[in-house]
Amino acid sequence: MTTEDGRRSADLPVEPSAAATGTQPSTDPAPSADPASSTRPAAVRTRRAKPKHKSFLRELPGIVITALVISVLIKTFLVQAFYIPSGSMENTLLVNDRVLVNKLADKPDEIHRGDVIVFRDPGGWLGSSQDTGRGGLFGGLRKALVFVGLAPAVGEEDLIKRVIAVGGDTVQCCTSGHMTVNGVPLDEPYLYPSDLGTPSQTDFGPIKVPAGKLWVMGDHRSVSEDSRAHRTQPGQGFVPVSDVIGRAFTIVWPINRAKLLHRPDTFLQPKLVGSSR
Repeated sequence: MTTEDGRRSADLPVEPSAAATGTQPSTDPAPSADPASSTRPAAVRTRRAKPKHKSFLRELPGIVITALVISVLIKTFLVQAFYIPSGSMENTLLVNDRVLVNKLADKPDEIHRGDVIVFRDPGGWLGSSQDTGRGGLFGGLRKALVFVGLAPAVGEEDLIKRVIAVGGDTVQCCTSGHMTVNGVPLDEPYLYPSDLGTPSQTDFGPIKVPAGKLWVMGDHRSVSEDSRAHRTQPGQGFVPVSDVIGRAFTIVWPINRAKLLHRPDTFLQPKLVGSSR
């Protein structure tokens, strides 16, 4: 087919006209919309939405229980939050700080000099304590806060200190004003400022740490009742590795103090590292 300007049009199919087919154009009116049918889908959708809402409400208890189970498993086997109730680790850790503890780091080959660890009372370090917690709603709320590490436990039996020496080490204080481990002087910038370079640390030693035991001290030495203060007790101030709950690896609260807790460089000295762990 050729257009009026002489150009050949594209070979396109052409619909037959009414005249060519001998049929009359349909004059039937378009199907009218049924008001009832137009509203029916919306009504159907509304009825279908209700079961979904009910289904979520039925599933909600399961979701909550699952979350609690996961939380308990994490707290029991992986990570636990702890509240700092005293100033014995200042200024590394302050009162009311919250730290996270890696509970997998509780074996002899995973505990190193310089680590900050949480451990159970080896016996007599905290004295006798009685749980005088309140009952009822407030008591339950407080226990929940203790569970997630947002409040201190009444009759708390856990302590937090820094590992200075491990099994097989010889520790002594204070040669030339420095703590020594296996004869290697420690440079301890993490100490509380008023304890730096002062004789506030009681002289002791040399003391040989038995295998499977730890010698621990607070960073605020002048107020910390640590291994030094319990040398006359049955445990001689040593902490059994079996009493270690885990290693504190980060401060999570308050937010402006959030940071990772690293092993100080002084514990990475070649001579010290070569002596044992």
